[in-house]
Amino acid sequence: MINTLEAEIDKLKKEIEQESSDISNLHSLESFRIKYLGEKSFLIREQNNLKILSKDERPVYGKLLNDLKNFIQSIYDKKKLFIEERELEDKLSEQKFDITLPGAPHEAGHEHPLSIVTNEIVEIFNGMGFTVVQGPEVETEFYNFTALNTPFDHPARDEQDTFYTNIAPHVLLRSHTSTIQIRAMEKMKPPLRVLAHGRVYRNEEINARKMPFFHQLEILAVEKDLTFGNMKWVLNEFLKNFFGKEIKTRFRPDFFPFTEPSAELDAQCPFCGGAGCGTCGNKGWLELLGCGMVDPNVLKAVDINPDEWIGFAAGLGLERFTMLKYKIPDIRYFFTGDLRFLKQF
Repeated sequence: MINTLEAEIDKLKKEIEQESSDISNLHSLESFRIKYLGEKSFLIREQNNLKILSKDERPVYGKLLNDLKNFIQSIYDKKKLFIEERELEDKLSEQKFDITLPGAPHEAGHEHPLSIVTNEIVEIFNGMGFTVVQGPEVETEFYNFTALNTPFDHPARDEQDTFYTNIAPHVLLRSHTSTIQIRAMEKMKPPLRVLAHGRVYRNEEINARKMPFFHQLEILAVEKDLTFGNMKWVLNEFLKNFFGKEIKTRFRPDFFPFTEPSAELDAQCPFCGGAGCGTCGNKGWLELLGCGMVDPNVLKAVDINPDEWIGFAAGLGLERFTMLKYKIPDIRYFFTGDLRFLKQF
């Protein structure tokens, strides 16, 4: 029986080789596959007969059929590859290409308006001796509140104002970049002038002016014999460089836990010269930033002697300055990814 099968397979292989030479397209190749590998083929029929053979005959018979299957499959695969390559060459030869035509345009990316303004402000303060320092966005209550002289019963510590995490107790998303100033004073010895900027988080409702996350930029100087007048000069010089002209300012008394005395800086509207316009709400003045002299308790928290060293600090919202510079009416535009908005910059 084995000899008979070997003879049949040899005869079938010759038939397959002869028939394969006539295959010229995928249609005839599919007919070839059905005839020799399909359910009604000699190969499948004989494989189904394996179960009626004896245990001694079955391995030998199975090997012969497996060799036959590999033989057929090899011819099929080679023919298919040959036909597909030939059809692709024919298709390409029919197409005409004008190599003088320009390539498809690709739009280049560019800086986000927030990045443009941030880099501009950083460059201005760099020119006055302030060095950029960085810190983590996930902070502890110590750096975010305690070291900044914030009382334990201050409302800013409540969950309705601050985003606490489940990483560990007293761990939160920083609510201001002042945390970076504390870390900088821990590592650096005065005199120092540092600048910190980055994303901060507060539990705010979303509207045209507020978001639960935004960007701040703060400066800190710690030196001997600093005065409120020194701080006023630095901030006025910054505004002059940012808006490109002299800006009239006023400092209104305010309260921040980490500075004493504290103030809000208002600037005469640079767009209407104080006459009143849509940008300043027809008030003639713009509230721009908070500032003040560093509270002695903040210096003590980082082991700096307040009897020897004096500091001043100021912080501003980067979205606000960007909105002012480019007259953007809604803070949400910064975070939508709308190309119609971004392409304007």
